[in-house]
Amino acid sequence: ADVAFLRELIAQNPSLSRRRLSVKVCQAWNWIQSNGQPRDMVCRGLMLALHRAGHIELPAKRQSPPNNAMAHRRVVEVPSIDTTPIEMSLEQLGPLELRLVRRAEGEKVFAHLLHRYHYLGYSRPVGEHLKYLVLAQGRPIACVAWNSGPLKLKLRDDLVGASHWTYAHHLHWIAYNSRYLIVPWVKVPHLASHLLARMARQISADWQELYAHRIWLLESFVDSERFEGTCYRAANWRCLGFSRGRGTKSRTKQKNTSLKAVTTQTPSPQSKMLARHRMLRQTTKDSPVSICENPWLPDGMRLSQFYNASGVRDHHKIVPMLSFDHRFLGKRTFFNWGFPSPTPPSSSLPCLWLMRDCSVGGF
Repeated sequence: ADVAFLRELIAQNPSLSRRRLSVKVCQAWNWIQSNGQPRDMVCRGLMLALHRAGHIELPAKRQSPPNNAMAHRRVVEVPSIDTTPIEMSLEQLGPLELRLVRRAEGEKVFAHLLHRYHYLGYSRPVGEHLKYLVLAQGRPIACVAWNSGPLKLKLRDDLVGASHWTYAHHLHWIAYNSRYLIVPWVKVPHLASHLLARMARQISADWQELYAHRIWLLESFVDSERFEGTCYRAANWRCLGFSRGRGTKSRTKQKNTSLKAVTTQTPSPQSKMLARHRMLRQTTKDSPVSICENPWLPDGMRLSQFYNASGVRDHHKIVPMLSFDHRFLGKRTFFNWGFPSPTPPSSSLPCLWLMRDCSVGGF
């Protein structure tokens, strides 16, 4: 039926280009990103695959814009940057400006500084991302890059308490700190941890404005052979453990890169545990399960989905979905606390309620 729809759409609009056709398909199928933009590139890729397989016949290409990957990686030189040493206290440094430079003024300076002074260099990000250039006294002193989170991460699964496929539909709510640089001529104690704390408070609002969704979890990888990760710990980040040293492109199970410390933080203002107590909460088959307030689960999930026709709980369904680690979830969170026996959903269910506030210190 979908292929027939595409054929009919192409036949009815012979004058439209491939791009215009893809926009019409996105509108018809409601393929819309969270920021309201059509999923144009995904749709074009699908239509091109169907065209090459002979299922549909697209109009001839009208333009072939250059897509030189090497040219995209090239970093443009910028005018000379003032490298006069800055050695003072954080208070003496004065106000800091965290400037978003994604497709804005300062992006070339951002790329130049990372390319020249970061040990990993600069790479053009793909997908959702933010770039911050930190200015003090009108001079650039730091660069911080954020990308979409990794698709699979075993330590994150352990933290969440479920396999990655359980929350795969919400991976876009994770931001990964891919680059962090304080330029070498700046020697200011506590600056690195101060900037990380500022970022944690600001990034969710900035992401919401650009991509129309919040960020619930921050992640970073710290090369344990180069750094100790002190600034992350001082900024209330938590180390989950170490990677296996296989890298993202490894095709074997052998270690081929340095071990990375995996650290996490929540940008929500509710982060440090303030109170922990048991409570009883009435839940019925017809009411949404309280875990729905947890952002990692699909909207509209109901407790009745985890019970059979006799009202007996299905352990295999409910346990993986409700046993979430409370330590990083920013919202009010109710989760499975181990029911002593199969309990119909009309009963009072024991839950754990956690409220945390990140502004008061570390874990």
